Amino acid sequence: MKRHTTTPRPDWQSTVEEQGVIYPLTRYPDGSLRPYWDESAYYEFSLPEVEALEEVVEELHRMCLAAAEHIVEADRFADLGIDDPRLADLVAESWRRRSEQPSVYGRFDLRYDGGPGGPAKLLEYNADTPTSLVEAASAQWFWMEDRFPGADQWNSLHERLVDAWKRQSELLPPGAPLYFAHSAGDELGEDLMTVAYLRETAEQAGLRTEAISMEDIGWDRLSGRFVDKRFRFIRACFKLYPWEWLATDRFGPYALDTLDNGGGTGSTLWIEPAWKMLLSNKALLAVLWELFPGHPNLLPAYLDGPRELARTTGYVAKPLLGREGAGVTVHRAGAEPVVRDEACCYQELAPLPDFDGNRVVLGTWVVEGESAGLGIRESAGLITDEYARFLPHVIL
Repeated sequence: MKRHTTTPRPDWQSTVEEQGVIYPLTRYPDGSLRPYWDESAYYEFSLPEVEALEEVVEELHRMCLAAAEHIVEADRFADLGIDDPRLADLVAESWRRRSEQPSVYGRFDLRYDGGPGGPAKLLEYNADTPTSLVEAASAQWFWMEDRFPGADQWNSLHERLVDAWKRQSELLPPGAPLYFAHSAGDELGEDLMTVAYLRETAEQAGLRTEAISMEDIGWDRLSGRFVDKRFRFIRACFKLYPWEWLATDRFGPYALDTLDNGGGTGSTLWIEPAWKMLLSNKALLAVLWELFPGHPNLLPAYLDGPRELARTTGYVAKPLLGREGAGVTVHRAGAEPVVRDEACCYQELAPLPDFDGNRVVLGTWVVEGESAGLGIRESAGLITDEYARFLPHVIL
């Protein structure tokens, strides 16, 4: 793994916007605009390196499924902050009937430097609402074709997504369109374009689709069903909207009342399914360490406090739910241990590798549980936050 600087294409901004990255710039607190899509540098990997990482990603996914099974069978929903018995029962039922429910994709965030830092380490798993998909699947592929024609990339995302929709189409309600929903509160357009891209892959798989915002999904009191603006029944819906929001917002009781866990004709099938709540919760990291202590691709993690990490390695406190580094705090070894009031996962501090002053994290994608691609984000500090940049990569 190597970082190289290079000259951006003269028309890079308009090019990536046409390819779906309509958010190529990030506004900083001082009002300045700086590239989010950053092709002033790129990362180089060797093929054996990528093949080894692919095996790691698929093993981590299998381990996460084993952890989900443990959470359900041992009734450890309280550790995930799921204290509503009804919601816990529905998530458990969703897990047990997972073979009947479409489940498409997820993204592991890994610490990896290609050398002295040792094997890749799992930082977290977003298996419910991962973004940075358009830039990983599309924009960086076209960048490679422009800059390194004939080279390769860890990127089979598009083909695998289309194939996934084809295979899972049999699990969808017959004759009903598949709705694709995002929140209209998305100001940058990232959620909008992620959903639009996924909808495109579904249409290429032959599915009939409709677009809708979460705010435009209505509740028909007479029929007891979710409907669109034309009062058409929403029988199946892919939503880029976290399950913890869907289950607890104003319409949450209706979502739980009509949750399709087994093919009810008046219910709504949500994608990703409810059991993905088990994998997008930071408590998963502690459960994994309990089940697979000492595994080379895991970091020690606990739910009751930092334990020995406070004096040995330092630790990172992560809220059980959240995105883009929100609420994450870093604590160096030797500092007075802090147990936060909110439920957190306390994970060993493994500082992100430093490449020329840039802290890098690998976003490794799975589609139907199989390794499918890589997206790289860089940040100035130890926490990958909303100011992180996306850089392309190539296999040479």
